[in-house]
Amino acid sequence: MSESSFDLPSSRRLFLGAMTAASYSRILGANDRVNIGFIGCGLIGLRHIADFKTLPDAALTAVSDVYQPRVENAQALCGSSPKGYQDFRKLLDDKNVDAVIISTPDHWHALTTIMACAAGKDVYVEKPMTVFIKEGRWMTAAARKYKRICITGTQGRSGTHMKEVQALMAQNYAGKIHTVRFSSYRNIMPGFGKPADCPPLAGLDYDLWLGPAPLRPYNPNRVLYHFRWFWDYSGGQMTNLGAHDMDLVHFLMKVQAPKSVYSAGGRYALQDNGETPDTQDAIWEYPGFTVEGSLREASSGRIRGGGTASSLAGVQFCGTKGVLAASRGGYEFAPDMKIAPESAIPAWSKPPGHPKIPDFKAVPYAEAKKGAGDEPEPMIHHARHFLACIKSRQRPISDVEDGHYVSVSCHLANLSMKLGRALKWDAEKEEVIGDREANALLVRPYRRPWDDVLRSFKL
Repeated sequence: MSESSFDLPSSRRLFLGAMTAASYSRILGANDRVNIGFIGCGLIGLRHIADFKTLPDAALTAVSDVYQPRVENAQALCGSSPKGYQDFRKLLDDKNVDAVIISTPDHWHALTTIMACAAGKDVYVEKPMTVFIKEGRWMTAAARKYKRICITGTQGRSGTHMKEVQALMAQNYAGKIHTVRFSSYRNIMPGFGKPADCPPLAGLDYDLWLGPAPLRPYNPNRVLYHFRWFWDYSGGQMTNLGAHDMDLVHFLMKVQAPKSVYSAGGRYALQDNGETPDTQDAIWEYPGFTVEGSLREASSGRIRGGGTASSLAGVQFCGTKGVLAASRGGYEFAPDMKIAPESAIPAWSKPPGHPKIPDFKAVPYAEAKKGAGDEPEPMIHHARHFLACIKSRQRPISDVEDGHYVSVSCHLANLSMKLGRALKWDAEKEEVIGDREANALLVRPYRRPWDDVLRSFKL
């Protein structure tokens, strides 16, 4: 790592960051191609490359990954002879790159986003957006300070069917929503084993992979895909899969933050050296409704509790008329049972003021619609939306601040589980009410020299 790698942003970067939408559009016309750089070329990074490769107004210009074989693999997949970098800072210095797709491990999302914004790049950052709450506010501040488009990878908002779901919600089709439920079940027993610490993988810059995270001995389970099971780098499935579901809650219910959270769980079944829970339940209280989340890593979940529409896929919005369920793949509405008419109820069993309930109409499962030569999976639509926002300079449907609010809800659940108590949240101050110990966990120190890099941006 060169000394210059930690310098403050250059004058060119600051100039680009301060450009207005009008001046930017003169440089990048509505029909011009956007030069894309990919930071992180693992599982999701390769999916982004495959998607953007199909878009005529995207030019795959550069790729970066701390594991050299992934750099070479990504270059081959792009098929456009992109430049390859093992150090993402060199990609950010590349004057030909207009925007970046960040698909690194979670602990790198915030600082890479901030550095990319300061370098004059627009940003598409994958979720989970952060590993602790304060990072999301820093990312939002950087996007605003440098006037960058910054979209988060909660692609469900871009589903072709979401406007129809929004319309049903606006019509109160399911009635007054009082409860929202989501769950994720899979069985990955017995886990990932307990490999011994060892020298880093050949071709991997392990120090750069760790970046702002604490210095730990190299362990095969801590890097590449398995990083998700360690608190240093992730929030487990609550911030991974849970973030997608909570994003639909925020999007469709038009909320920003919970009033309180309680969560319980642990790593009860998996037999490995992972740390994040394999079993976790959480209840969030929002104004006027609650959210129930259930995450399992050691159970198929095929036998679930009863209740209205318990078999519906996706996030279940439970209202006074029935359940509207929405997911990335589609939506459906299951009406509640019609209460028998007054004449069919024995006089002795009629409660005072017994209401008549209308016969609600079911909405059968509706898949996300396909366009001409298109697919329903929302990732490609999210990619198109990102490019459109780069050209128009309009804030995206899943803006960085939206991602921050969703991350807050997920992180609060994890903090509640770790502390063993419910947490009350002050959304205005962005702090836990009356809990000094919890508030101390809203931020973590970055490992040097990355703490100095963060401070240099004065966010």
